Amino acid sequence: MNSGQVHSGLIIVDKPQGWTSHDVVGRLRRLAGTRKVGHAGTLDPMATGVLVIGVNRATRLLTFIVGTSKTYTATIRLGQSTVTDDAEGEVTGGSIAAAVTEAEIRTAVAALTGEIQQVPSSVSAIKVKGERSYARVRSGEDVDLPARPVTIHRFDISAIRRVSSGRLQDVDVTVECSSGTYIRALARDLGGALGVGGHLTALRRTRVGPYSIASARTLDQLAEDLGILSLDDAGRALFPVRELSDAEAADVSHGRKITPNAEPDAPVAAFAPDGTLVALLENRGGAARTVLVFAPGGKE
Repeated sequence: MNSGQVHSGLIIVDKPQGWTSHDVVGRLRRLAGTRKVGHAGTLDPMATGVLVIGVNRATRLLTFIVGTSKTYTATIRLGQSTVTDDAEGEVTGGSIAAAVTEAEIRTAVAALTGEIQQVPSSVSAIKVKGERSYARVRSGEDVDLPARPVTIHRFDISAIRRVSSGRLQDVDVTVECSSGTYIRALARDLGGALGVGGHLTALRRTRVGPYSIASARTLDQLAEDLGILSLDDAGRALFPVRELSDAEAADVSHGRKITPNAEPDAPVAAFAPDGTLVALLENRGGAARTVLVFAPGGKE
């Protein structure tokens, strides 16, 4: 299969544990026969679940998908802290969590819900003076990252159970959050608030924007059929929609401004009368202007 045969669009992958997001991109490049493949938001190797992949011209949509809200299921272990805030790092401390009550856990979870200031995990990919934070940590440097605002729309507890003869407690949760939230940091902060330490032992992303785990496919399934979601369908799923006249579609395809969108504060997917995604538009200076223009036709 070569790039001339592969349509532009999105692939919703159920990432396996142990794979990096870059590993998945490499596999999809080989399956799709094109170098123009990217992903919309990294998942750690330990994590599984929804990874949105863009192929050919759909890679231009990935910036917008990165900023959408996400949903995760996770397990937080109370009673141990680790250097990475997850199960892959060395244990650095903690206290016996046997005496922590369910009511105390629920109170601490409630305090971490809503608009909060979160310090990212020190082993995140955030750059510090041009170098990834995790690289500085691995070289032995202490890294202090500034807190930043995130929104935890939902932080629900589904189960609490004692492990290691009751010395530790595992808390199964579902988290719906804004882009830029670190679930590892939530685990760390929950353990810190309870005074016993905490880290993440399991993480599965179940939704990215409009794309859920129900529509995700394993790499083995994708090897049989890539199942690319069309650029047109992606535009309708991700943005408010504006249907253009033939004259408007011609103007927009050449980057010319048209009358303002009905949606004043967000990009709008603009479609030609034949249903083809022509461009993304946003209101600026009293008119709708192009953010991205997509070339006609379904192929690269």
